Amino acid sequence: MSVAGAVRAVTTLRLTEMKQRGEKIAMLTSYDYSTAKIVDAAGVDVILVGDSAANVMHGYESTLPITLDMMIYHARSVVRGVNRALVVVDLPFGTYQGNSKVALDSAVRIMKETEADAVKMEGGEEILESVQRILSAGIPVMGHLGLTPQSIHKFGTYSVRAKEEAEAAKLISDAHILEDAGCFAIVLEKIPATLAEKVSKELRIPTIGIGAGGGVDGQVLVVHDMLGITNDFSPRFLRRYADLNSVMSNAISNYVSDVKNQDFPNEKEQY
Repeated sequence: MSVAGAVRAVTTLRLTEMKQRGEKIAMLTSYDYSTAKIVDAAGVDVILVGDSAANVMHGYESTLPITLDMMIYHARSVVRGVNRALVVVDLPFGTYQGNSKVALDSAVRIMKETEADAVKMEGGEEILESVQRILSAGIPVMGHLGLTPQSIHKFGTYSVRAKEEAEAAKLISDAHILEDAGCFAIVLEKIPATLAEKVSKELRIPTIGIGAGGGVDGQVLVVHDMLGITNDFSPRFLRRYADLNSVMSNAISNYVSDVKNQDFPNEKEQY
C-alpha cells in the first residue's frame, strides 16, 4: 500500500510515540534518489543513508574507506526523494571518534549540506563527548551498539557480539548512557535476542534491531540485501524479499540479445 499521500511526516518524537503504543518501526537503507523515492512511498518509517554504501555502492570490503564527502553526496540524493520518512545519515569512520569538535563539524556539514533529519554514530561511553557536543547543537543523534562495523579491525570478526557477560553488561550500560545523553534511538546489531529484548524494555527510546531478534522496537536491513541485488551475503538475520539479481541479469541478457539480433529497436520503437 502506498503512503505517498500521508500527511504526517515521521519525526524523532513520533518514533518514541510508536514505541509507547507498541507499533513496530520499519527502517531501510537508501543511497540514491530513485531508490529512496520507492522506499519512502512504500511506507518505510526511517531511511538510513548508511556507510554500508561503501560496500554496496562502491565495492569496498569494509565501511572504513567511505568519506564524509561521499556520505553527503549520497544523502543529498536520498533527501530529494523523500516526503515522509525520517532520514538518518551515518557519520563515517574518522569523523567523530576521539575529537568532539571534529564530530560537531562533521554533523553540521551533514545537516546543512544534505537537509537530512539526524545522524547516526557507532559506540557508547567512548564517544559520549562527541555525542553530547553534537546534541548540544540541536542535531538529533541515533546510537549504534553491538556489532559496530567501523571497529572491525578492533574486533577482527563480524560474529555475534555481547555473548559474554562482561560485554553484555557494557552494552546495557552504554545504552543507558546514550539514552541519558539525549539520543532519540539506538540500533542494536547482531547481539543475542534475549539481550536486545532486555535493553529495549529498559529504555524509553526506541531500539532498532539488525540480527537482534524480534524483541526490539523496529528492524533495519540494507536495501540491496533484502531485495536480493547482492547475493554473496547471507547472514541468518537476512530475509530476501525479492531476487532482483536474477531479474536484472535476465533483463539485461535479453536486451543484449535483442540488440545483437537486431530485434531492438523494432519499427514501433523508432521515429
